[in-house]
Amino acid sequence: MATPATTIEVEGREIRVSNPDKVLFPAIGVTKMELVEYYLAVADAALIGCRDRPTIMHRFPNGVDGEPFYQKRVPTQRPPWVRTATITFPSGRHAEMIAPADAAHLAWMANLACIDLNPWPVRRGDVDHPDELRVDLDPTPGVSWDDVRHITLVVRDVLHEHGAVGFPATSGKRGMHLVVPIVREHGFTTVRRAALALAREVTRRAPGLATAAWWKEERQGVFVDYNQNARDRTVASAYSVRPVPDARVATPLSWDEVPDVDPSVFTIRTVPERLASIGDPGAEAATIEPSSLDGLLELAARDEAGGLGDAPWPPHFPKGDSEPVRVNPSRARKVAEWEASRRPRKSPD
Repeated sequence: MATPATTIEVEGREIRVSNPDKVLFPAIGVTKMELVEYYLAVADAALIGCRDRPTIMHRFPNGVDGEPFYQKRVPTQRPPWVRTATITFPSGRHAEMIAPADAAHLAWMANLACIDLNPWPVRRGDVDHPDELRVDLDPTPGVSWDDVRHITLVVRDVLHEHGAVGFPATSGKRGMHLVVPIVREHGFTTVRRAALALAREVTRRAPGLATAAWWKEERQGVFVDYNQNARDRTVASAYSVRPVPDARVATPLSWDEVPDVDPSVFTIRTVPERLASIGDPGAEAATIEPSSLDGLLELAARDEAGGLGDAPWPPHFPKGDSEPVRVNPSRARKVAEWEASRRPRKSPD
């Protein structure tokens, strides 16, 4: 049964919270109002990752056990103060997306049951040139958390050796994220090229433990997802609550925490206290001098000179100029076998 709406004031703006007692996380009883209060408690830190960035809203109107949807276009019925940005998708279509500016924006999105925040790596003033390279470490089934932590440290070393600085965070699910603030001078294709070179180098240094293979059937270990740097791809930003039963949070870490971190301790009910007591380990990402991609692009050039061309793009992207055939290997083998079976056999002499 719906509960009466309530109105809260956030930095001089009134936010209406409908059905505040609606349970969004049944396993632990977290309500919509708790989600709103969480984002208000961590707003300053959360905005480091999403402020002024076109953001996809991941909405769960019936809670995490219900059917969610991604909303790229900001609702037409919205307060006049909601800030937006116009972006173009790979298909050529346009959309006006929310670009959070302050705590009121986060509360307004939480009222729409937007549980996690998925911002683009660009700012609303220039949506074609990323100012972040993102590393998404996604373990394949059966991979241990120890391996994920180990690969995170390998990524740190590769970045450092190529003149870049990354900031680690738990993903809030099974993996880890790293954000690399970069000079805003390249388009998405070039940033993805640097990310692919990074992924391949990590794989060389940790064979069997890391992979840059796009096709799932070829992956072994922790997938370094270079395609998260393609246009229109996003990851959950820092301090996003994730849609998992215990309401874990994508939590920035210091590098000293990475070797022993347990992601299960970071939840909607524990992270505000952590933030209040130790501060935000990811805060430096907003003030550090952005890294150049020159080192990673030199690595990419060496790979290409050695015969490593482009790697597959996501399915909805136009085929790249040097991209290999975009078909999973097992299907390619079946097609080849079928074609071979259709060829006429030579008669014996």
